[in-house]
Amino acid sequence: MQTHFTPLDWTILIGYFIGTMMIGLYFYRKSRTTEGFTAADRSVPGWATGLSILATYLSSISFLALPGKAYAANWNPFVFSLSLPITTWIAVKYFMPYYRRSGDVSAYSNLEHRFGPWARVYASVFFLLTQLARIGAVTYLMALPMNVLFGWDIRVIIIVTSITVIGYAFIGGILAVIWTDAFQAIVLTAGALICAIILMFGTQGGPRELFHIAAEHNKFSLGSFGGSLTESTFWVTLIYGIVMNLQNFGIDQNYVQRYIVAKSDQDARKSVWLGGLLYIPISLLFFFIGTGLFTYYKTHPQELTELKTAVAAQALHNEGITSDSPDYPQTLEQRSQSLTDSNIGDKVFPYFIGSKLPAGLTGLLIAAVFAAAMSTTASCLNASATLLLTDFYKRYFRKNATDRESMVFLYSSTIIWGTLGTIVALLLIRVTSALDAWWTLSGIFGGGMLGLFLLGILCKRAGNAAAVFGVVVGIVIIGALSIYPEKTGRIHTFLIPVFGTAVILIGGVIAADFFNVKTNKNT
Repeated sequence: MQTHFTPLDWTILIGYFIGTMMIGLYFYRKSRTTEGFTAADRSVPGWATGLSILATYLSSISFLALPGKAYAANWNPFVFSLSLPITTWIAVKYFMPYYRRSGDVSAYSNLEHRFGPWARVYASVFFLLTQLARIGAVTYLMALPMNVLFGWDIRVIIIVTSITVIGYAFIGGILAVIWTDAFQAIVLTAGALICAIILMFGTQGGPRELFHIAAEHNKFSLGSFGGSLTESTFWVTLIYGIVMNLQNFGIDQNYVQRYIVAKSDQDARKSVWLGGLLYIPISLLFFFIGTGLFTYYKTHPQELTELKTAVAAQALHNEGITSDSPDYPQTLEQRSQSLTDSNIGDKVFPYFIGSKLPAGLTGLLIAAVFAAAMSTTASCLNASATLLLTDFYKRYFRKNATDRESMVFLYSSTIIWGTLGTIVALLLIRVTSALDAWWTLSGIFGGGMLGLFLLGILCKRAGNAAAVFGVVVGIVIIGALSIYPEKTGRIHTFLIPVFGTAVILIGGVIAADFFNVKTNKNT
């Protein structure tokens, strides 16, 4: 399958890239202090912060991985989005005011006030691990379209683009991230709408045939409504969505920084509602694109064969197997025939963009994916560097560090965490679904942080000992479910963070009652 990338596409891609970097340079002078780099001097309007929250959800994970899942399976992951009205309301009612009152840039300083220094370190460490998984997934998906279009080695693309992103995060700070996010959210949504329209009328038979084929193959299914805990049923995905979105809004440094940078409480509330609710229809659009891709290739079987051949050839190239090998044609044919919808899910949309879209639009969408991934990764790097500074360096090593020294540490942390995220991206090259990998890793690395946070808010009688007990038991459960699933009932990986959160919360409450009773007996 031939891909096209015209001079017009190159012009748009390069222009878009330069424009994005210019935004970072423009805000450089406002990000040369610790407060400017990490909190944007608390001056950002609500609509921009809201679009930034939306873009944090979108990224290249949504743009490429959601259509890939809908192509390979159905709309079950969309149930994750359906949990957002509940979690957004909770965020506006409780989480956002909680952080606005504290004024702390770190999301976890309040845990220290509540349970002691260990709680802050625990939450910060697991958040930092989660960011490595997110950076890896976003960077891998950012490199995928370039790998598809030009056949360049995906490892080289990952390394080169990672260096670029680290430099971007290095320059502009959180202010550049937010304003770039706002722009990316608009461009990505517009591009997705155009793709959806093209797919509707590109399927032979038009929109009616698209819906007929999709329904015939159960593509609109939200999953089983049964009670199984081993499958991603509607209920399993919904519970997972509630827990993970509560974690996003409640204890994720990326989101907490958005609360802090808003110039007023009203702007902060507006931003949370805007970002949370807009993601529902936009994610629905991405799932529709995946379904449209499925029906398009169903009605164009020859193009599907070409697509599988191209995917197989690229995989062999990435493995170092070239066309010069004597058995290359036979190997290529065997590999392409063995590919299933699940094997090619993440790669279908990039191939469609590269081979079927009009000149100019291809360049715009590739640029949008690239820039959105840059913005998301920069946000993760900024949040990680902020935590490393506030929760570790200034907390335990240099409490009276000057602003200049703090900025040097922020820059160094950005480089180190970006490098580690690049290593994760390289490890993800062989995964079947980047979305599944990201959801699984984020659930495990979440470490039940939400359970500790909820314990501190909901159980006033829980003290340090009760919190330690709950966390220890929770980590044991999470570790057992992650490492030895065959010995723990084979529950679905989505339920690992759910059980971890519940165990920490319930275990902490029970322990609080036990320790309180023991204390009363001794007095």
